[in-house]
Amino acid sequence: EVQLVESGGGLVQPGGSLKLSCAASGFTFGSYDMSWVRQAPGKGPEWVSHINSESDSTYYADSVKGRFTISRDNAKKALYLQMNSLKPEDTAVYYCATTERVYYCDLGPRADFGSWGQGTQVTVSS
Repeated sequence: EVQLVESGGGLVQPGGSLKLSCAASGFTFGSYDMSWVRQAPGKGPEWVSHINSESDSTYYADSVKGRFTISRDNAKKALYLQMNSLKPEDTAVYYCATTERVYYCDLGPRADFGSWGQGTQVTVSS
């Protein structure tokens, strides 16, 4: 059974940092591309970041570029998201997900996701 368990969320002041983790089990983690997706209250999901299976290709949404860093440790079956210079608009539930496909269209890069974790809440507020 595929399991993805996120942790590391919480309440942080604007300008602060958090590091999210995602522990994977039940599948060959090192063979899968992985993503972080977030959903803010009242909004649709936003693809935040992606990393391929060998960690030599990454993607960041414009909204987080230069502030967030995705990484993974295939030996530990873990995915990470280092979030710096956090803003109130980063408030959302953050999910890790397996990435089945990345493709490009007129609107830019898009992805299809497979399995999802339960999410971890990140709240940026003073």
